[in-house]
Amino acid sequence: MKEYGRPWKISTLGIGIALLIAGSYFYQAPDWDIPISLIMALLAYFTAPWSLRALLERQWRRWPAALFATWFTVDGCYAIYWHFKNPVALEQMRAANFPASLALYGICGVIWLYRGSLSDLWSELVAHLSAIRVRKP
Repeated sequence: MKEYGRPWKISTLGIGIALLIAGSYFYQAPDWDIPISLIMALLAYFTAPWSLRALLERQWRRWPAALFATWFTVDGCYAIYWHFKNPVALEQMRAANFPASLALYGICGVIWLYRGSLSDLWSELVAHLSAIRVRKP
């Protein structure tokens, strides 16, 4: 739970939500509005790093839940929302939404995967790069 409260993660979530809201006005797609942007962004924030970690660390018992969380965030909540709001938009846009949302979900998982502060990340990165330089002939 501590990871969800990190300022850098909350800030990147805010930036992502702002971009999604701006995109909903700029692109005028029939299936892109503010509520679904908020729903999908918040679900991704809470599930993407966990799902990616389950896959990367081969936590076999968590794979079904991780795959469900991924599907629900990328497609399930989208289908439920648009089924009730505008079924025509759902029918027209669902196939196009899935790959775009899955890619964004993966990107979010990578961005939010790190457990620690930005200063911790920077320290680890510098140490890792220094170790690489030392090993080169």
